[in-house]
Amino acid sequence: MDRVYRNFYRQFYLKTGGFIPTKPLNQNLFPGDFFQIKNGEIILLGNVYRNAILNKLEIDISSPIALNAAAWNFSDGISKPYSGRGHGNAAIDGQFEFSKQILGFARKGSFIFKAENPESVKINNWNEIQQSLIIKFTQAVYTFRELYVVTESAAPSITTLAVAGEENAELELVSDTENFGLVDIFGHSSTKTIQSKDILYYHRETKRKPAYFKAKKLTVQDEKISYFISDFINKNNNSSEWTKDLFESFDSDIDYNSQNIIQNPQGHFLDMLQSNELNVNTALLYFKWTDANLDDVEKLFENYGN
Repeated sequence: MDRVYRNFYRQFYLKTGGFIPTKPLNQNLFPGDFFQIKNGEIILLGNVYRNAILNKLEIDISSPIALNAAAWNFSDGISKPYSGRGHGNAAIDGQFEFSKQILGFARKGSFIFKAENPESVKINNWNEIQQSLIIKFTQAVYTFRELYVVTESAAPSITTLAVAGEENAELELVSDTENFGLVDIFGHSSTKTIQSKDILYYHRETKRKPAYFKAKKLTVQDEKISYFISDFINKNNNSSEWTKDLFESFDSDIDYNSQNIIQNPQGHFLDMLQSNELNVNTALLYFKWTDANLDDVEKLFENYGN
């Protein structure tokens, strides 16, 4: 997916209180689905309920929860250079009146999103199952070091999204519904597209699909990271001394260090554990669950240029 969608994903997370659109757009993710993000793509690996990671007694899924509809209607970089009423002639019904609107998209990545009756379904007993999942995902069943688990899925009854592929893109819409006047007609069932210019994505979904989610991310405990950094620094004090004796052909004042490891300790910490230091009995000391956030949204676009 092109980075042109990055703006929509970031704004969606901020406006809806932490929900993230699936990738590709309009796909399905259900509570209990677990996945990894690789090369900017969501790689679905299974579901904690379907894959028998939890037993039936541990399954507690909520009934549909109504969400704040106002938070699910937003846009960025949108103007309305024209909004008015027009007249046409039909062969049978004669003259009729219609609403017409032109939407202007200021930039590449500008968008407009509209959702109706958003509802979500979530895992009710996450606090009761989270520690068991850490043990099973990292030791007892799998050996994951990076993983996300969907805890809540949202599905409006109808959604409409338009995203600009270039600056100054346009979308020309008309509707024959008479009671609109000059209000917004984008996303209405009677609205038709007359003309578009440089619109990269335009889709209206009329099925209640779980295409938006919240997730928990498997994360290394902060205390273990702090200890790793401290221990690593101590072990590397005067670390260049050994190179002077072993590699005499190089200048003795060349610095030897591993600052890159310190800058990204979680990416290297688990690889440097002693054999059997991480096991079923110690897994909870090393891992915790944290909320997926904007950093994780950024991972969905890591394989694209700036």
